[in-house]
Amino acid sequence: MSDKTLFGHPRGLFVLFFTEMWERFSYYGMRAILLLFLLDKTKGGLGLNEGEGGATYGLYTFSVYLLSLPGGWLADNVLGQRKAIWYGGITIMVGHIVLAFPSTQAVFFLGLALVAIGTGLLKPNISSIVSELYPEGGAVRDAAFSIFYMGINLGSFLGITIVGYLGQKVGWHYGFGAAAIAMFLGLINYRIFATPYLKDKGLYPKAKQAKKESSVPTKVQPLTWILLAALIIFFVVMQVNGTFAWDSKKAVATSMGVICVAVVLIYFANLLFASGLSKIEMKRVAILFILFWGAVLFWAGFEQQGSSLQIFADRHSELPFGMPSTWFQNYNAFFILLFAPMVGGVWVFLEKRKINPPLLVKFGIALFFVALGYYIMVIGAKVAVQGLKASAFVLTFTYIFHTIGELCLSPVGLSAYTKLAPKQYLSQLMGVWFVATALGNLFAGLFAGGFDEESIQQMPDMFMSIVWFCLIVGAILLILQKPLKNWTGGIK
Repeated sequence: MSDKTLFGHPRGLFVLFFTEMWERFSYYGMRAILLLFLLDKTKGGLGLNEGEGGATYGLYTFSVYLLSLPGGWLADNVLGQRKAIWYGGITIMVGHIVLAFPSTQAVFFLGLALVAIGTGLLKPNISSIVSELYPEGGAVRDAAFSIFYMGINLGSFLGITIVGYLGQKVGWHYGFGAAAIAMFLGLINYRIFATPYLKDKGLYPKAKQAKKESSVPTKVQPLTWILLAALIIFFVVMQVNGTFAWDSKKAVATSMGVICVAVVLIYFANLLFASGLSKIEMKRVAILFILFWGAVLFWAGFEQQGSSLQIFADRHSELPFGMPSTWFQNYNAFFILLFAPMVGGVWVFLEKRKINPPLLVKFGIALFFVALGYYIMVIGAKVAVQGLKASAFVLTFTYIFHTIGELCLSPVGLSAYTKLAPKQYLSQLMGVWFVATALGNLFAGLFAGGFDEESIQQMPDMFMSIVWFCLIVGAILLILQKPLKNWTGGIK
């Protein structure tokens, strides 16, 4: 650890804190107004219908996190994490600048693509460097991730407040422009302070270093070629039999979801059986695989805040003091900042008494909280079906329960992936962790496509379906905990 510390942590942590804070300002701020801009028909928006708008939103947020996988690979094998963060931030800023000016639909989507590519480079690698600052691991690293996570949510809070207000009250492109300025501030912070406070952390590609240190020459295993061939055959069959469709944004989003699931399955199969892992590493990767699918379902429910919950806020909820409907999305960031120290304190309290819940139990608890939040939405949806505005307390309490669930899963999962991942695959597996968020966002966008005015009567049942899915999967995770309790090697 560096001799230069601040509040007991390396100063490099706060370099990453502020870089990530400004990047999250730009991402969550822009995301807060994105679906409304896509649906808007009167104030200069794109004027898409709910199905196309929801699918576009889902494809964008899906791509943002999916591209973390090649972003992690590039860092591990070519760039190193530090360069990946720098180039990623520049690409994000350019993307937001494109969005800041009125243009054609094609140019707007180009801006979204640039933001997605840049985020794929930056997001997994900045988290990896946080873990590098704490090679000893333990509770100190967990505390560092909690601080880092608060930076993410501080950026989210500021971004949604400022970009949401500018976008809804002044003009959509002013909001997009504010996101560009935020990323610029993040780049300045990173450029000035990364070298003196991060030293050599993240400078060199880890896979190259591992190959140099290993006396055994690496080669592609036959099983890898077999798995790759199986994946290609699967894609060809799906295309030929018409399962994949590309004639609308919704069809593209659905096809991309199937492709992503197939790629993840093949990736984990290759990592487990064709990468030369030890038995201990294989067991830990298996746990990461299970956590991945628990996270997918969690994010599919949680990330409705920018899609179906945003539509509900805009059309069916009371807006206290005439606030922009996007500000409801700020409740999550506010509650994170409020509850994070409390939840962290609970884990420390339980750890001291040797009753800290294992990883799978924490994930199960997170899903139960999401289910509880959506049960409240069922009640609010029944009010909306009657043609009335639901109380603002409906979304408020939904966000409270979802936030507690997030604190049980997201920082815990982020830390678990840095602890359990084999060192030479750290950035790649951090990318995989964000792919779970990608799939969740894609499913959230597709789900929001059902929220048109003609299907309002189905809204309570749609929310109730999420309740049941979360309860069932949460229970499965609790059941799996007992037979797999020793697979993490004592890591919680």
